[in-house]
This record gives sequence, structure tokens and C-alpha cells, in this order.
Amino acid sequence: MAKLHSVRLNEDKCVGCTNCIKKCPTEAIRVRNGKARIAEERCIDCGECIKVCPHHAKSAEMDTLNALKAFRYTIALAAPSLYAQFGAPATRPMVLAALLNIGFDDVYEVAIGAEVVTKGTCDYLPQARSSSQLPLISSACPAVVRVIQEKYPGLIDNLVPFDSPMEVTAELARRDALARTNLKSQEIGIFFISPCPAKRTAVTNPIGNRPTQVDGVLSIAEIYPQILAKLEKINPDQVEACEQRILADATGVGWGASGGEAMGLQTEKYLVVDGIHNVIDILEEIENERLRDIEFIEANSCMGGCIGGPLTVANRFSAKSRMNRYIQEALVFEADHQDLVYKPDREVIRPWFDMPQANNALTLDPDIFKALEKYEQMEKITHQLPGLDCGACGAPDCAALAEDIVRGLAVESDCIFKLKERIRSVAAQMSELEFEMNRHSKPAEGEKEHGHT
Repeated sequence: MAKLHSVRLNEDKCVGCTNCIKKCPTEAIRVRNGKARIAEERCIDCGECIKVCPHHAKSAEMDTLNALKAFRYTIALAAPSLYAQFGAPATRPMVLAALLNIGFDDVYEVAIGAEVVTKGTCDYLPQARSSSQLPLISSACPAVVRVIQEKYPGLIDNLVPFDSPMEVTAELARRDALARTNLKSQEIGIFFISPCPAKRTAVTNPIGNRPTQVDGVLSIAEIYPQILAKLEKINPDQVEACEQRILADATGVGWGASGGEAMGLQTEKYLVVDGIHNVIDILEEIENERLRDIEFIEANSCMGGCIGGPLTVANRFSAKSRMNRYIQEALVFEADHQDLVYKPDREVIRPWFDMPQANNALTLDPDIFKALEKYEQMEKITHQLPGLDCGACGAPDCAALAEDIVRGLAVESDCIFKLKERIRSVAAQMSELEFEMNRHSKPAEGEKEHGHT
């Protein structure tokens, strides 16, 4: 199946700098002929290259509001991180009402799906303990799941075997809409408002090839100004109607920021890590069996969690402060309106029938013996390179260049230091050859004298 990625490169804006190749966690980017190139099979759509590119040559290919026209009935899925983009006096019901005002027929909180996943994970923990399948690793972030598939396939069985809150909420929303509208499923469009490109890729290229209930993914950055405009002239009656809806509790809302998922679990033996490079460090620790005392790991690709996504608007630090306010408001709402708070106990989440498969993009050769030979060759070449990891060759470091050479995608002289050595060597050889030629072509001293006589 072809890879369908959301991160895109605009070659016209790319100047061939090395910012992206240095930050890509899977070394999926190279600079060739003065332009960046993204290896589709390695990309996990984390959006790190979008964040660091000073020339805005990387972007996320997302759906737009025009996609709503293809459906008779549309539903917006509001991620918890969406709320954190709006400060006081905005409230959850106000944001939901604003979404209805920009063209959606209905709206669901993804925090509700988060509650369902939290309950499912709590129920699953005892089974994981008894089977020594610890630590469990959150599967909510698709970029984290994909980096495990690619770099740490031995940890796939440690993933929490449930769909993400986005998918769970989409299934609930479609089921309710089918019962309420009597429309056909294909007439109902469900759109997730996303903080990152990885969520769209999880729809266009589902993890594990599982069918998705989501029809489109919109960027928070695109929807933000329209929601903001509606909030400034919101109809109080519409807000009141949203206040009477079944809303998520503080547990689900808390998923928007790093640590929110883990806080809802019935264990104190958890670890929270954010930032894809930090996640990789922790995955290394797990693979080396150095985290035996941890039962659950909440891993987020973005710093700060989803509120730090590349498609958000608010600074993640101010967003964190706002997120705390929404959580506190949810606690108050839960205490005052027990009848209007969603009860995840009524839903039973189904574990994955098949776990995601490993991504063999990093395999040097399908034949294990040839792969070992190539690895040894790669190690030898790496030791011969200068080890400066300057990126001037277009690869992120010397080891990556050595891998490219072994794969036939680069040559040793792509390293400017090796190129200089070769030029100096060739120059020395030419100088020596010229000297020898001049020496042999120069008449001997005796011959000169004889010729003169």
C-alpha cells in the first residue's frame, strides 16, 4: 500500500539548509542537488520539519471546509487541545457553539473518546501485569506508534491495543447520527479538528490498515480565525443549548496537554514524556529493559502534548495555562451537573484484533546475512568518515551518510572532507607525475655539453 503522508515539501521555498535533516527523528530527509528530499517510507508525519524550517518550505496537507459540501450532514470532532487556543471568557460550550456556526450540523468532544480509552486502559492494566506486558505504551499519538513500528518493532506488543480517542469518538458520533437522522452512513461526514499532520495521515493511511470512521481532518490553525470571529458575536441561546449537551469530564479534557492521559489511570507507576526525541530516548530505555518499575508510559510526539502541535496557534506555555482553566471548569461542571457528564461505563472498547505491523524501512536487506554484511560495511565506512556530523553532505550525520553509501544512494566523496582529501591526493599525484615527466624530458648534463660542442 502506498504511503499517504500529510507533510509536504515546497521545493520553490527550500534553500537546501540542514535544519530539517538535523531534527527529523527518523532521518527521513536528505538534501540532494540543493533541495530537501523526504523518504516517504521513513516519514512519521510528526511535523518536526514544519516547526524548524525557517523558510516555511514544509507544510501540512490538510482538508478544508470545502470538503463539507460532499455530505448532507457534517459533524465536527473537537480535540481537547482546540479549547486551549482560546482564553477567557471562552468556555467549552462557547467553542462548540462557534463550530456549529461555521457550518457543522453537530459537534462532539474528542474528550469523550478519551474517557472511553482511559476506562479501557484501566481495565486492561491487570491483564498486562499478569502477562508481564509492561510497561504499556500509549497508542494515542500516531507519530509515536509509527516510530515504534519503524525503529522499535519489538515494542509493538507493549502498545495499548485500543483505537485513538479520535477514532472512538468518530464511531460514537456516526452511530448516534445514523440513529437520529435516518441518513445513510456515506451521507454523514465526520471531521476532526487537529493539532498535527499525523492525525490526518492516520486517516488517509490508517495504522494497521484498520478502517477509519473519520472523513476529513482540518487544521486548528485554519479553523481558529473563524471560531474566534464567531466567539465575538456568539448567540447566548446557542451557548445555552451546548451547555445542556452531554459533555466530557475533566479526565477527558485533560488529554489535551502532556500528563493528562496518565493522570486518569489507576496507577502511580507511570511516566510522561513529550517531544519525539525524548520519546525515542525513553523507547531506548524500555528496549534495554531499564524501566522495569514503570507500568504505563504516556508518550507525546509534541512538546507539551497536543497543545504543542505544529498546527496549533497558541504558544504551548499559555495554552497549558488555559488548559488548566478548562480542566478546573470541567471539575466544577461535573460536580454541579452529574446528569450532563458523559459516563464511559456505558461503552465497551474493543481491543485491536491484530497489532500494527513493523515498518521495515530501516532494514538494510531482506536477507538477514546480506543485511549483516551491509551493516558491517556501514560501520567500517562510518569509522573512515571524519565524525563531525556537519550535514554538509546532505545527510544528518556520518552514520547516515555511511548507510546511504551502502544503500547505493550516495558516494564517499559526498563528504566534503573526503572530497578535499581526494582533491589533495589527486593534486599531489599530478604534481609528482609532472615532476617525473619534466625530469625524464630534461636532457642529461653530458648530452647538453656534447650537443654544444
